Amino acid sequence: MSGGIVYLVGAGPGDPGLITRRGAEVLGRADVVFYDRLVHPDLLKLAPRARLVDVGKRPGESGPGQERINDLLVGEARAGRIVVRLKGGDPFVFGRGGEEAELLVAHGVTFEIVPGVTSAIAGPAYAGIPLTHREHASWAVLATGHEDPTKADSALDWPAIARAPTAVFLMGIERLATICDKLQAEGKPADTPAAVVSSATWPHQSVVRSTLEKIADAVAAAEIAPPAVLVVGGTVALGDQLDWFARRPLAGKRVFVTRTRAQTGRLSELLREAGAEPLEFPAIRIDPLSSADYEQLDDALAHLGSHAWVVFSSTNAVDAVWERLTGAGRDTRSFADVKVAAVGSATADTLRAHGLVPDLVPSTFTTQGLAAALGPPGAGGRHVLLPRAADAPDDLPRILSENGWECVCVPAYRTVVDHSSVSAGRDALRVGVDAALFTSGSTVRSFVDVWGPPPGECIVCCIGPQTAAAAAELGVRVDALAVESTIEGLVAALVAAVGR
Repeated sequence: MSGGIVYLVGAGPGDPGLITRRGAEVLGRADVVFYDRLVHPDLLKLAPRARLVDVGKRPGESGPGQERINDLLVGEARAGRIVVRLKGGDPFVFGRGGEEAELLVAHGVTFEIVPGVTSAIAGPAYAGIPLTHREHASWAVLATGHEDPTKADSALDWPAIARAPTAVFLMGIERLATICDKLQAEGKPADTPAAVVSSATWPHQSVVRSTLEKIADAVAAAEIAPPAVLVVGGTVALGDQLDWFARRPLAGKRVFVTRTRAQTGRLSELLREAGAEPLEFPAIRIDPLSSADYEQLDDALAHLGSHAWVVFSSTNAVDAVWERLTGAGRDTRSFADVKVAAVGSATADTLRAHGLVPDLVPSTFTTQGLAAALGPPGAGGRHVLLPRAADAPDDLPRILSENGWECVCVPAYRTVVDHSSVSAGRDALRVGVDAALFTSGSTVRSFVDVWGPPPGECIVCCIGPQTAAAAAELGVRVDALAVESTIEGLVAALVAAVGR
């Protein structure tokens, strides 16, 4: 056996959450990943050190043939690399996983099979259709829809398929009418419930429900495109009451996410849980300052005890301060003689992750909420240190100054326009988006600078009043404002706005 290894990994049908733990683990160790067309882009993020090679075949286009893919797998493994062949669905269900495994054996290449969730199961499940049910179906069959049912030497046992309580056809959308005619010719009643699930488990999944006799016409009228799964049987009728996927509050909504790349994770996760498709096109990025520009921050951190409070208004400020603090060989003990405030739960959590528990987190996560919680200066002193973005607005220091505090504002990082996804963001807007979420004034300003104002039909949600004020200054209509200035509150505001 060679020094390398090939993992034949099932990526599942689309939803990145359906990857197995083993699949995610080997992706994290991969040197090279050969992936199919229908693999979700988020799964490729699980392979940060790997070279990514698209070997997918697209309709109407010529992709790399199977022989070329075989050569690549063997060659990379023989070079001693960890290779992942990331295949849609399950490698051994209507794919070429078995053929690829045989090839690896023939060439003495070590391999491992990592099963995945096949669309034959996930498609019906995401449409609320159980394949078996004690009262309706005790067995089911899976079949390929690629084969022409009219040919005399069909490899499919059509009489057996027609007798099955539940029959599932993959890749059969182009021969749908012929498949349905064949099943009826073999004795399947014309009024048997049938459904076609298109783009199974993706946010834009669509389901057409009808009967075996009428499903082909219904699918044609709905202009359903592949990939799609056909399900025929009595359990299809249960989908009307069990269709959990379509009932999620943001089902199918395309939501433009403008946060920095490093901060999109939790927001996108919440959107997906609510049924939306997050479109991650950062409008801003966080850059470090030049060496000379850090002098104010370094001096302030060296004399923390001269301040009554240090106020962190963002997680970015916390991270920037910690980088300078640890770079100077110091730690949380530097904050022994000063109190710390955090504007928002996320900022407070970031402080705790660094080992520092904030003394104050206002119940209202806004500038006004912090000022009210601090109140006027007391016996502990009147100086407040505000590490923040170099171009941060002056709302907080102005309000604190009006309350009698003396604010020392020092730049800790720089917020700049992120031009890395301008073209992709423009394409998404051209196709259409249902909502845009803004988490800071800088994301609004950068969005308008890069793409112009959000489309008129787009729901605009802001995380707090300062962000909404920045939008208003730019003439951007705000449709919803988070009750609580958190990521969770922002998503809740969007759900409420869609509900209205």
